[in-house]
Amino acid sequence: MRYAYAVTSALLLGGSAIVLATGQPLGAQVAQNDQSAMLAAAPRPGAPMSFADLTEQLQPAVVNISTRQRVRVPNNPFAGTPFGGLFGAPEGGGGGTREAQSLGSGFIISADGYVVTNNHVIAAEGNASVESITVTMPDGTEYPARLIGRDPQSDLAVLKISGTRPFPFVRFGDSTKTRVGDWIIAIGNPFGLGGTVTSGIISAVYRNTGQGGAYDRYLQTDAAINRGNSGGPMFDLNGNVIGINNAIISPTGGSVGIGFAIP
Repeated sequence: MRYAYAVTSALLLGGSAIVLATGQPLGAQVAQNDQSAMLAAAPRPGAPMSFADLTEQLQPAVVNISTRQRVRVPNNPFAGTPFGGLFGAPEGGGGGTREAQSLGSGFIISADGYVVTNNHVIAAEGNASVESITVTMPDGTEYPARLIGRDPQSDLAVLKISGTRPFPFVRFGDSTKTRVGDWIIAIGNPFGLGGTVTSGIISAVYRNTGQGGAYDRYLQTDAAINRGNSGGPMFDLNGNVIGINNAIISPTGGSVGIGFAIP
């Protein structure tokens, strides 16, 4: 790492507008003062009064993703050390298993149930193996998910769920048209709190974090991104997905306003 704070995976990771003086004389009528007060309270042109309508349209297609994993645990507590063979158990041998879980976010991209998320949300590490993947809808309905494909290098994965009715879904936008300062909203499952909406702006485009690789180019945002937001969508104000929330830079592991999304 070349900086003081590590880039941390987010997996189980608007200020007031300034209004210029109107130039009205001090003796302006009360009605004019009231109008000026209303203008001062209103956002500048182009800023949303509320994200509520947009959120209501998009939130049904944003899902929580959890995995059930089986982790192999050796009986010999000294396995893997120079003392591993001194206590009757073969080196690395024997042992049992324990269950583990991971939590993240995703979004449905078709009515027949294809879901996009981060690869690290559904990937096992070390001695673990993934036994099942579950997609939970905003209304609490759970669906078993099948892994369709994954790409660890770009940290993307596609799942498939099946239902008796068409699923709500969202569409991809064009991240190449994104500009620094554009409003965005993020929806996800931080800390297991599903259906959480945060807002902010694009802080940088095609940000290189120094981690290397062909895909080290992200959309940077100051919207709150925390553990569990991984794999969730970043929307523009047209309701299109322009990024997939992926990582943060933080000294604490929590959001400090430097989050990254795969464009």
